[in-house]
Amino acid sequence: MTNVLKGEDIARHINQVLPNSAIRAEGANVWVEPDSVACVAQLLKDSDGLDFTYLTALTAVDYVGYFELVYHLLSMRRNHSVVLKTQIYDRTSPKAQSVIDVWQGADLQEREVWDLMGIRFDGHPNMKRILLWEGFPGHPLRKDFLG
Repeated sequence: MTNVLKGEDIARHINQVLPNSAIRAEGANVWVEPDSVACVAQLLKDSDGLDFTYLTALTAVDYVGYFELVYHLLSMRRNHSVVLKTQIYDRTSPKAQSVIDVWQGADLQEREVWDLMGIRFDGHPNMKRILLWEGFPGHPLRKDFLG
């Protein structure tokens, strides 16, 4: 069984190396500043004792007032997991940093989030739709989509 790490412990580690990057923690969740996502991802992957080398899932949630990006991370070597989250308050042109340089598996997942939620990932080498055709009007999983 995979051990779920405490978000508070991970947040403390993040803030020791990248001050003020972790905003809060609760259970297995750690919320980080949107501009820190890529640096925090690299830290969690490279830190001795953490070794989060696998991005299990990346998704987004529309809470009307903001979007939340959710990254499920796993260390197969250490058999533990954690959930990294960030919130984006710009609904007009929401964007986040790509983590494709940290986890290649983010490629299709970031494209899916872009396609269905409209969150663009800065630094992604191929940011185009994956399920819908180019020119599709809007992003159908957004709560304000009028399809």
